[in-house]
Amino acid sequence: MQRRKFLTGAAVGAAAASTTIAAPAIAQSMPEVKWRLASSFPKSLDTIYGAGEVLAKRVAEATDGKFQIRVFAGGEIVPGLQVLDAVQNGTVECGHTVSYYYVGKDATFGFDASMPFGANTRQQNSWLYHGGGMALMREFFAKYNMLNFPCGNTGTQMGGWFRKEIKTVEDLKGLKFRIGGYAGKVLTKLGVVPQQIAGGDLYPALEKGTIDAAEWVGPYDDEKLGFNKVAPYYYYPGWWEGGPCVSALVNKNEWEKLPKHYKAVFESAAAEANMDMTAKYDVLNPPALKRLIANGTQLRPFSKDIMLACYKAAQETYAEESATNPSFKKVFDHWSAYLAEQRSWFSVAEAGFDNFMLYGVPKK
Repeated sequence: MQRRKFLTGAAVGAAAASTTIAAPAIAQSMPEVKWRLASSFPKSLDTIYGAGEVLAKRVAEATDGKFQIRVFAGGEIVPGLQVLDAVQNGTVECGHTVSYYYVGKDATFGFDASMPFGANTRQQNSWLYHGGGMALMREFFAKYNMLNFPCGNTGTQMGGWFRKEIKTVEDLKGLKFRIGGYAGKVLTKLGVVPQQIAGGDLYPALEKGTIDAAEWVGPYDDEKLGFNKVAPYYYYPGWWEGGPCVSALVNKNEWEKLPKHYKAVFESAAAEANMDMTAKYDVLNPPALKRLIANGTQLRPFSKDIMLACYKAAQETYAEESATNPSFKKVFDHWSAYLAEQRSWFSVAEAGFDNFMLYGVPKK
């Protein structure tokens, strides 16, 4: 009997000792971390800005509130187009932005987001996640002391809002057009005067006639920003944004301080935000487009001549950039070969199904 009591007491004592030892170990593996995230987007856009909040929410939930990320809208810490700089120099630990905003530093940034006549959403995701694109972009971003994580995708965007009709290539000459990313350089060849303006500043610029046209994302966001009130013509498609990735950028020094578990949580949360944004836009854009048309918006396709002229200008620009920018050429060669293979596949089942469902099914 005494022996049994001794063994029972010893077991309880050992368990208590184990708990005492384990508690500090768990606490050490779940430290309190507080980050700030600078967004490029206004709070009014629950879609594109909201992806940053999805990221922060999931990170907090998965770490029992130990890893907190506070999201700041464009302009609250730094202007929307300076997020990359803020992450690079450590002003903030992370940012939520579109990498093509920074093609003025190096055109290679554009591949992380979207390039003219490039990938659609699925192709962009597959290139980054499984097609070798992430390794190439991580190598490039390392030069800027940061890592990139896909954290949203809008789907193919619209071509923008115009104060006057654009019927011919000639109509593009002298047009002051707010356009994101590398497309501005392409359109310069056709006489366009590209403007880089953050989303929150677009409406007054278009209203006052400072610019003649502006593109943002698509019907839902564009309706919220009120572009239909100051420009009647809504063109499509946004050939420069077939599947633009919105990225979470993380300062490399801060990333290396994180426990392994927190890194995994952040990466998973970013992937969820990536999928969530696309799904949200796909739900919200169709009814928004109907409302815009019902309220007088004039929907227009870019003519085939305009599309062909822009495509030709894009290929010329790629060749010129590749000849002078080794980083760009390295990524472009891989990216363009990957897309050629993807298109050969998409032209079979995907295009066959989509074309029939869109144009072959009898209209009711």
